[in-house]
Amino acid sequence: MNEAGASRQRVLVVITGPTASGKTALSVAVARRLSCEIISADSRQLFRDLPIGTAAPSEEELAAVPHHFIATLGLDSYYSAAQYETDALALLKDMWSAGEASPFAVVCGGSMMYVDALVRGIDDMPTVSETTRQYVRRLFSEHGLAGVMAQLEVLDPTYAAEVDAANMRRVMHALEICLQAGRPYSELRIGQPKERPFKVLKFALDMPREELFDRINRRVDAMMAAGLEEEARRAFATAPEGANSLNTVGYRELKTYFDGGMDFATAVARIAKNTRVYAKKQLTWLRRDPSVIWLPAGDDAADTIVRMAREAVSD
Repeated sequence: MNEAGASRQRVLVVITGPTASGKTALSVAVARRLSCEIISADSRQLFRDLPIGTAAPSEEELAAVPHHFIATLGLDSYYSAAQYETDALALLKDMWSAGEASPFAVVCGGSMMYVDALVRGIDDMPTVSETTRQYVRRLFSEHGLAGVMAQLEVLDPTYAAEVDAANMRRVMHALEICLQAGRPYSELRIGQPKERPFKVLKFALDMPREELFDRINRRVDAMMAAGLEEEARRAFATAPEGANSLNTVGYRELKTYFDGGMDFATAVARIAKNTRVYAKKQLTWLRRDPSVIWLPAGDDAADTIVRMAREAVSD
């Protein structure tokens, strides 16, 4: 970093909010005006071959602004919020060390664990060995999520009492950590924010719930028309059984349809319903965060974000 660049305040502009609220288009507009790059904070857009179901940026959007963490992993890959924290911080360091680099970077995404990992940091956890991971996967395969939950209740009753018992990824991850560390997962979660060498402005898009749900319903219809069923069939044909990359809304319901567990119309309706449920959870998470600046979705949102980002640089 040159001497002039070293004295400039770095500003991380986070654009988040519920699914289908317009984050991607807004992020591209803001990044173009700030002459900076976009870091995705979407835990599913990381995977290749899932552009429709993950609502990945379009080719035009990717061409308009450099994007990172989009379609970089195979469907069989394992990735965590802890790894994202490490990788995203390293990327920012490289990005801002370049001469004449923009003092801004935009983070776009609705995976709240990823956003928090980058902005606040997450607790240091032991690296889960492949042996431990395979054990938990086998337990899930043989006894289902209830079997994994039962063992978690023995090893960490505190976390078992608060975790969403239907969230397969979180339940399995907690058990992996318990087994790897030899201690309850809840004891390892300190929750203290880490210092960051940049200022964070976190924005979330807000709109009436009826409008958001209508956007979600229309997006699901558009995804189906764009070929989500065919995309899902190809993905399940190539990904290993139980791949975490496909454990998400859209693909789960279509897999049940493929296996004969529901008809096509029911699967599509279930995708829309479960997406609306996911959006509610995102909103609940964000409403608990006092650092979030809520903006009404609309033409003025980009102006507000750009103005506040530029003001933050000179603070």
